[in-house]
Amino acid sequence: MEFGPYNMMMDFALISILLFISQFLRAKVKFIQNLYLPSSLMAGFLGLFLGPQFLKLLPFSEKMSGYPYMLIVFLFASLFIGSSERTSVKKVLNKVGDTFTLNLAIEIGQFGLAMCVGALLLKALYPNLNEAFALMMPAGFVGGHGYAAAIGGTIEKGGWAEAVTVGQTFATIGLLTGVIGGMICINFAVRKGATRFIKTMNQLPESMRTGLVPEAEQESLGKATTNPMAIETLTWHCVLILIAMAGGYYGTNALQARVPASFTIPMMSIAMIAGVILQFVLKLLRLDKYVDKQIITRIGSSSTDYLVAFGVATIKISVVMQYAVPILIMALIGLCSVLTYLFIVSRKLFHNFWFERGIFIFGWATGVVAIGVTLLRVVDPDFRSKTLEDYGMAYTIICFIEVGIVSIAPMMVMQHVGIVAGAIMLAIALALIFITAKVYGVNKQKMDELRPGEKEAMEG
Repeated sequence: MEFGPYNMMMDFALISILLFISQFLRAKVKFIQNLYLPSSLMAGFLGLFLGPQFLKLLPFSEKMSGYPYMLIVFLFASLFIGSSERTSVKKVLNKVGDTFTLNLAIEIGQFGLAMCVGALLLKALYPNLNEAFALMMPAGFVGGHGYAAAIGGTIEKGGWAEAVTVGQTFATIGLLTGVIGGMICINFAVRKGATRFIKTMNQLPESMRTGLVPEAEQESLGKATTNPMAIETLTWHCVLILIAMAGGYYGTNALQARVPASFTIPMMSIAMIAGVILQFVLKLLRLDKYVDKQIITRIGSSSTDYLVAFGVATIKISVVMQYAVPILIMALIGLCSVLTYLFIVSRKLFHNFWFERGIFIFGWATGVVAIGVTLLRVVDPDFRSKTLEDYGMAYTIICFIEVGIVSIAPMMVMQHVGIVAGAIMLAIALALIFITAKVYGVNKQKMDELRPGEKEAMEG
C-alpha cells in the first residue's frame, strides 16, 4: 500500500490510543503503579505486541520505524529556542563544581567504556560483529531512545541497517533498569539510612504512582504570549520549532551533498544549530520576549513520549534474538557502570546528599532525565537537596559537550577509530573524577552519616 499523509496520521492516532490506555492503567492498577513504568514505555510494548510482528491487530504502516529519528530532530530543534540565560564554565564550576564534573564524567565515561573496553571484548568474542555495536549501548543507556535514534540513524546511513533497532533495544533495557533498578536501590538506601528526606517508601505522593496530578496541585503550562485573533500561542511556538526543524532538514541535505559519502552529517545537530540561529533572529527582530521557554520545553518533551512509544513498538524482535548475547554483555557493562557510579563514585565524591544526587545520575544515565527526576522525587519530594537546581545549571555547559559526543562518536566509529576515541573519552572521564577528588576532597563518612549542609536543608 502506498504511504500517504493519512497513514502517518493514523500511526500517531493509534499510538495515541495506546498512550491513553497505558496512562489509564497506570492510574488505576496498583501493580503497574508500583513498577513506576512510564506510560510511553507501556504504550510501546502494547504497540509491539499488538502490531505487525505479533498479533497483527493494529495496522501500523511500514514507515513507522522512521518516526523516532524524525522526532529526535524535532526535539533538538527546540533545545535553544527561547533560551535567554547566559552562563560560563567559570560560573558553573564556582557554584556547582562537583555536579558539573561528575555528571559530565558519567556521560563521557559510559561512551568511552563502551567504545573502548566493550568494543575490544566484543571484537574478541564476535569478530564479525559490526564495530558500531558497542556504541549503541551508551546511545541507549545514557542517551535514551532519542540518542539511540539519532546515533543509530547516523550509523544506518553509514551501512549498518540494524543500528536503530539495537539502539532502541538498549534504550528500552536502560529505561527498565532505571525505573526498576532505581527503585531497588532506593529501597536498599532507605533501609541503610542513606536517604535524608524519607525514611519509608509510604511517604511518596499519590501523583507519582498514578501519573495524574490532583486538581489542587496542578500548575500552569506557560504564558500566553500571542493573541489568538492573530495566532494561537501553541501554534506560534510549534511554528518556531518546525522552522528550526526545516532548517535542520534542508541544511543537512545541502551540506551532505558537499562532503564525502563516508562522512555522515547528523541532522539533529544541524537542527539544533538552526534553532540557535532562529533564536538570534528573534532577538534581532525583538520577538524573543514573545517566546515562552517553558512552552517550548513542554512541546519538545511531548515529542519524547511519542519517540519512546514508537521506538519500542518498532523494535525488530528477530534482530534482538540474533544479537541477544552481545546485547546482554553490553547491558551488563552498562549496569555495572551506573551501580559503581552510584555506590562508590557518588558516595565518595559528592559533598552532600550523595544518594539523592547519585540516584538522579543513575536514572538519567540509564534512560532519560525524566527518569532521574522521577527517582529523585521519590527520595527528595520537595527537591530540598538542590540536586535538580545544580544539574540544571551544570547542564547549560554539558549540553554542548553532549551534542558534540552524539555527533562525533558515530563518525569516529565509522572511520574505524572508535577504540582510540573511546580510550580518550575514558581517560577524560577518569581525569574528571580525579580532579573532583583533588579539588573537593574524598568523603570517608559512613553511608548514613550526615554531611555538611544536610541537617540545615532537612530542617528547612
